[in-house]
Amino acid sequence: QLHLVESGGGLVQPGGSLRLSCAPSEFTGGYYAIGWFRRAPGKEREGVSCINSSGELIRYTDSVKGRFTISRDNAKNTVYLQMNSLRPDDTGVYYCAASPTWPGSRCFDRSSYAYWGQGTQVTVSS
Repeated sequence: QLHLVESGGGLVQPGGSLRLSCAPSEFTGGYYAIGWFRRAPGKEREGVSCINSSGELIRYTDSVKGRFTISRDNAKNTVYLQMNSLRPDDTGVYYCAASPTWPGSRCFDRSSYAYWGQGTQVTVSS
């Protein structure tokens, strides 16, 4: 069973930045595709971004394009989500998830992922 651990969340003012990290509990050597999801208060969990095992394929949901950047360092066994120009509606619990195959067009479908982290809270507020 693969466990994922997210970190880097916190409280930030609008316009600020945070970098989230997602690290599996065991070394996977970049084997898995990773997706980032978030659940805003009172809303369903939604896909934010995803990256394939090599880092060559990347997708973003429209609301974060130009503000968020997903990347991975397979030597460090970590996937990052750099979040800039944060807005109050980015507030939520952010989760990373892993899939042994590239989900492609189903990148933002929760059922595409077999393993999930516990989430990290991101609060954007003045």
